[in-house]
Amino acid sequence: MTQSKNILRIDASARTAGSSSRGLTDAVIEKLAPDNIVTRDLTAALPFVTEDWIGANFTDEAERTDDQKAALALSDSLVDELLAADTLVIGTPIYNFAVPAALKAWIDLIARARKTFQYTATGPEGLLTGKKAFILIASGGTEVGSDIDFASGYLKHVLAFVGITDVTVIAADQQMMKGEAALEQALVDVSAI
Repeated sequence: MTQSKNILRIDASARTAGSSSRGLTDAVIEKLAPDNIVTRDLTAALPFVTEDWIGANFTDEAERTDDQKAALALSDSLVDELLAADTLVIGTPIYNFAVPAALKAWIDLIARARKTFQYTATGPEGLLTGKKAFILIASGGTEVGSDIDFASGYLKHVLAFVGITDVTVIAADQQMMKGEAALEQALVDVSAI
């Protein structure tokens, strides 16, 4: 694997100690040996999209008031982190068959028309092409890729929507049934990248 110069690391697990997804994310970053890592730990909660945010987002950038610019400041910063990254490494558990609310809040703040995607005559087009993403997923009971997994397919879809189509998913799933074997297999998959 070629070295990734700039990595944006997203940690979505509410657990900061003993988290399988964080451990897998550590392993991928060690394997990639980046020059620079920006870490966005979502345990420091992000705000949800509000009516003021939506109004500011749909106002032409040149016409935004100071209040509207302030409403979008965090979102702008998150988009800038994503734009600067060559590789995105997302570590997430599956909570109740889907992504944690904190990860959904991050997605809502970075999926920005005219910044990370645009509408064309043929439909939406992602603007973040040429980037690689790794999704590291841990679950207690949900089998990744199964009919009850609403996390991995959603994440791949959202990333493709913003233009990131080179996506690798590595899962330590069904840990309540498979035990340590699930994490051991995921680490084998990490070593193969």
